[in-house]
Amino acid sequence: MSKTYRAVLVGTGAICDAHLQAVENVSNRVELVAAVDLDAEKVKAFCERANVPLAFTDYDKMLEEVGPDIVLIATPPNTHTTMSIKAMEKGAWVLCEKPLCGSLAELDLIRAAEQSTGCHTACVFQMRYASSNLHLKRLAKNGQLGRPLVGVCNTLWFRDEAYYAVPWRGRYETELGGPTMGLGIHAMDHFLDLFGDWEEVRSMAGTLDRDIEVEDVSMALVRFKNGAFGSIVNSALSPRQDTYLRLDFQRATAELDHLYAYTRDNWKLTLAPPAQNDALLQAWQNFPPDVGSSHGAQLRAFVKNMDRGECPHTSGLEARRTIELLTAIYKSAFTEKPVRQGSIVEGDPYYQKISGKR
Repeated sequence: MSKTYRAVLVGTGAICDAHLQAVENVSNRVELVAAVDLDAEKVKAFCERANVPLAFTDYDKMLEEVGPDIVLIATPPNTHTTMSIKAMEKGAWVLCEKPLCGSLAELDLIRAAEQSTGCHTACVFQMRYASSNLHLKRLAKNGQLGRPLVGVCNTLWFRDEAYYAVPWRGRYETELGGPTMGLGIHAMDHFLDLFGDWEEVRSMAGTLDRDIEVEDVSMALVRFKNGAFGSIVNSALSPRQDTYLRLDFQRATAELDHLYAYTRDNWKLTLAPPAQNDALLQAWQNFPPDVGSSHGAQLRAFVKNMDRGECPHTSGLEARRTIELLTAIYKSAFTEKPVRQGSIVEGDPYYQKISGKR
């Protein structure tokens, strides 16, 4: 009989329902046994609404008394590293909201804890786990699309002053960054998942309209190790919101247009002229059963990783690749110089803090 893992949700803010639904979707394998929040009334109300038995306001006390198998972290970004490491040291695996951490230095601390404990911390990057995304990756890996050539990755969202009125938002110390770090990270991770390792970044970032410390827009040009070029835009200033990924391969263009989640209906494939590649078209249309880009899809894969004792897909080097790209975007923007993959190492202020000295 398969083990039922005991999970705890830490943070009962806006994203908590996505985690609650994820647990319900894999209810035969995961049981939510407790929740944690600094606000006693808030966590009590959540537990009553979600039929969760135990409520805590002290994270360390919860770890001692509950001893969970899984810790779901949905707290402000500057708390993620410490909470993840403490959970692994108590024998739990962690599924943590983005951004996973505030620097490559912090990510390396998480990886060191993974190695010493045998547990893992994975970042919530649910865009990777839709069945339609896995379908496209198979076609690309099999060579049916040809080489990747050009990519476009746009996160054009709108966040008003009320959004940034939340005390921890809009500050490097607590939010860790602006839309590059907190909004566009999903699409950028998705972009890397499909196009592979990056080689060089040239970028700009600025605070154009919001009264905040962090940037409200960034743009980057990326050269990938496979030779492809890509452009990235992250914005908190765009009234018509859109998340757009365009991938130009030799034989076809794949486009994904959505906002916060997608299914196979959000994809479009355009064949290269003369557009008579019936085998490619048939392969594209042969979709597997549709599973959207949800927290539930990722949690289900995470449980399988736990069963097998294997590193989750958004842990380790995969997580580092995305965090390193974000770090390079900030460094290139603030230094006005291109940044190569692998160049941000210990001793570099951007290794210690993703925004450098800010």
